[in-house]
Amino acid sequence: MDLVVGLDAGGTSTRALVLDLDGARLGQGLAGGANPNSHPPAVAAAHIAEALAEALDGLDSRKVRSGVLGMAGASKLADPAIAALFHEAWERAGLHCPMRVVTDCEAAFATGTSSPDGTVLVAGTGSIAGRITGHRMVGRSGGYGWLIGDDGSAFWLGREAVRATLRLLDLDAPLEGLATAVLAAAGARGRGQLINAVNDQPPVALAKFAPLVSSAYHHGDPEALTIVSSAARLLADTASAVRSPTDTSPIVLVGSLIKTPVGTHLKQELLTRCNAQVIMATEGAAGAAWLAAVDVLGPEAPRPA
Repeated sequence: MDLVVGLDAGGTSTRALVLDLDGARLGQGLAGGANPNSHPPAVAAAHIAEALAEALDGLDSRKVRSGVLGMAGASKLADPAIAALFHEAWERAGLHCPMRVVTDCEAAFATGTSSPDGTVLVAGTGSIAGRITGHRMVGRSGGYGWLIGDDGSAFWLGREAVRATLRLLDLDAPLEGLATAVLAAAGARGRGQLINAVNDQPPVALAKFAPLVSSAYHHGDPEALTIVSSAARLLADTASAVRSPTDTSPIVLVGSLIKTPVGTHLKQELLTRCNAQVIMATEGAAGAAWLAAVDVLGPEAPRPA
């Protein structure tokens, strides 16, 4: 029984999925983030190996005919030293097929549709939109990283939550649900402690405050309502930037924010702006595994069950 494997390696987590050529799921694995822009390359590669080991547990890795790694930060593998770390992780998992690396955008788009053309918007720890033609990303918007981009992402949400809290503290205003949750999560009692707690952590750690925005949104917190609405508009702007006004090809939304209030607002924003189907998908590893199956069987490869 021949197998294929797909991985979705993001800034927060890495997921691996093993399929047979009928699309049946045979194994899956989960590990920490493997974006070499967010983590030391050796750590990122180790997470790839960990996810693969879990997914292939009990299976014959020699029967894997094709494997696709969908990865945020895929361009870093242009560095031979970093590429070597990832190839070593691949081989440690017992894989003998080539490791085909695609962007997380290409894997994400394939998760939502078998159409070869369209738009994908990844809204997770970071954010990026891609124009897809023939299953390949031929144009992009966003994806600049936490320092100069990632508008509307989980990182952006977390940063805005902290900023909103600091504004209220500066004004000595009554603290609503979001602000009190941010202080509690940071283990801080006031302005100075919050600033120190945030700056003592790696920047990407701001994403941990993103779930607090969703929770406060459901309780009607005004700061959370504003942040969610703004995030959806920014993400829709990112997606719109890679589409022409007459484009009717599908839009696939994927990432950790898609099942949150941001995702709900985002879908409605895009339906208002675009004459296109908007598909909400949440499993980039399935798209990567399907692309691996396409490498073996062609475009008629069964979709993951």
